[in-house]
Amino acid sequence: MPARHGELEAPARWSVIDFVSDLHLQATDPGTAQAFCDYLRDCEADALFILGDLFEVWIGDDLLAARPDARAAEPEFGFLAAICAELRAFSARKPLHVLHGNRDFLLGAGFAAASGAQLLDDPTLLRWRERRLLLSHGDALCLDDRDYLAFREQVRSAGWQAAFLARPLAERAAFARGLRQRSEARKQDSALEWADVDHPAATAWLQACGADTLVHGHTHHPGQHWLGAGLQRLVLSDWDVMATPARAEALRLDAGGWQRIALAA
Repeated sequence: MPARHGELEAPARWSVIDFVSDLHLQATDPGTAQAFCDYLRDCEADALFILGDLFEVWIGDDLLAARPDARAAEPEFGFLAAICAELRAFSARKPLHVLHGNRDFLLGAGFAAASGAQLLDDPTLLRWRERRLLLSHGDALCLDDRDYLAFREQVRSAGWQAAFLARPLAERAAFARGLRQRSEARKQDSALEWADVDHPAATAWLQACGADTLVHGHTHHPGQHWLGAGLQRLVLSDWDVMATPARAEALRLDAGGWQRIALAA
């Protein structure tokens, strides 16, 4: 059961809501970034929720104010600032809400100011009309991934984050590259079993919050799973326009129910 959860009451004017996650935006994948920016400019929803891992890596809000020499050494900084500008243009027109993921857990007040996004607790209970939806990135529910959960507990602690953010940007960027390399190597290890969301834990979260639907990302396995007693979890797609077939999808909720919106050919 979550130790705490946020709550958000959707305004009556919202008739269409979009949910996305796991875009993993990075300078080395301009195609996915362009697909996301095109989506932001053309989005028909009244509000957008990004449920974690918007960015492949985020090493601290101060990267947005990096000196020219630091930006020259780390082109990623300028790319991330440009994405924040696109988000700011969107949030000037429509509400934007963002959850932390396992890659961008250091998003903070500086990011919120630059993007116009409202950062949400994980999980957050969204009340929309008669519906009660529980929103989460989903990583905390993958109980079989014990190594990751130990790492998650460490890096989410205030002490670890303060020490990490006190290090120079260049050191943090090098650390993040190492983490990504280890993550990619782990994905290629066929001996490791994939850890999915634990259904009893997901059910307990829903019951504790009085919700009937859990919406989450993280696992990169989009789908619908019935948990019994009228409860379900809906899993968001990751984004990768270079994949075959390309992946870029929003999960949309309107008066007619749920539908998946494909945003890449």
